[in-house]
Amino acid sequence: MNARGGLGRYGENLAVRRLTEAGMTVLARNWRCRAGEIDIVALDGDVLVICEVKARRQGSYEHPMAAVRAGKADRLRRLAGHWLARHGGAPPGGVRIDLVGVVVPDRGAPLVEHVKGVA
Repeated sequence: MNARGGLGRYGENLAVRRLTEAGMTVLARNWRCRAGEIDIVALDGDVLVICEVKARRQGSYEHPMAAVRAGKADRLRRLAGHWLARHGGAPPGGVRIDLVGVVVPDRGAPLVEHVKGVA
């Protein structure tokens, strides 16, 4: 495993913890299809949540919350459609796309931010 992969996995583990502490149920991690990968699929009550996780070391080029631009948002919407097609459609509460950003400092606890409805 390379350092970037390790940081990503660490960030996803922190994101899962944050989402479950918020009362969500994680349905899948790193779900893949030909169109790409969804980091986390969860249920927030009756809402299906497609969650992108971005982890960065403190002081890196770009804050993780700035990493989801229009192209990435479009891809997440397409991936959500693939998930729904393979899993029986949307739940009663619909679908939401969230972002969890993780900033890992050289020392101290990481900062984990969860933003709902980014796309």
